Amino acid sequence: MSEAWVYLLRCADGSLYTGWSTDVQRRLARHLAGKASRYTASRLPVELALALPMPDSSAARREEARIKALGRPAKLALIAENAGAVPAHADGGGG
Repeated sequence: MSEAWVYLLRCADGSLYTGWSTDVQRRLARHLAGKASRYTASRLPVELALALPMPDSSAARREEARIKALGRPAKLALIAENAGAVPAHADGGGG
């Protein structure tokens, strides 16, 4: 099982949000409850578009920063390239 995950959410307004977590399902639940980020709280509902496993939290934070620096077309391409990479077991500790 992965130690950490980088994830992309598709917000109700069509925007994309990038984050990382050690427990994607728990983090998604917090986003849906409006408690994970101000950005997503004002753009509910959100859906998990992509979750990529990372070896550890440091790698996840680096990948999050890399993805955040991408433009929207590149983020959409990343989602398309990894279609089906939203595992139901994307969980673990906290984060």
